[in-house]
Amino acid sequence: MVAPVDQGNLNRLRGSVVFATLPALGVTTPFLSKEAISIAFEGDAGHLLPTLTGGVGSPEPYQIATVEIHLLKTQALANAYKNQIETNNRLGSINVIGDSEAMENWQLENCQLLSTAPGAFDGNNPTFTVRIQGIYYTNRDLWTAS
Repeated sequence: MVAPVDQGNLNRLRGSVVFATLPALGVTTPFLSKEAISIAFEGDAGHLLPTLTGGVGSPEPYQIATVEIHLLKTQALANAYKNQIETNNRLGSINVIGDSEAMENWQLENCQLLSTAPGAFDGNNPTFTVRIQGIYYTNRDLWTAS
């Protein structure tokens, strides 16, 4: 019999986003709706290029990452994002902290504020969605080999 392995825990109150140069835009759990924060990556971290007898690996040095933050439009932080996109959509570096202590944070560079969406103004939806896109560096060994 295999010994049981502790499966760990998720902590929905741990998720946050930290900005290197714009700390006023920092997000912690009291500012979030139920959907909280998500991150998605575009493209693959590498490719296997076909050859006559097999394949040649070609790692990508980065992926584009999209972060969705579901803020509460009932708080001033949502308005800070509205003001930011109206003023300057460039955000610099951000650090996305997930809901598991077992996983390290995601560091994104050259981030841009893509969009804000306040949703319906019907008094039933508190969510103000913010979309940020940035560069997530993969295959660090490529940089040291160059």
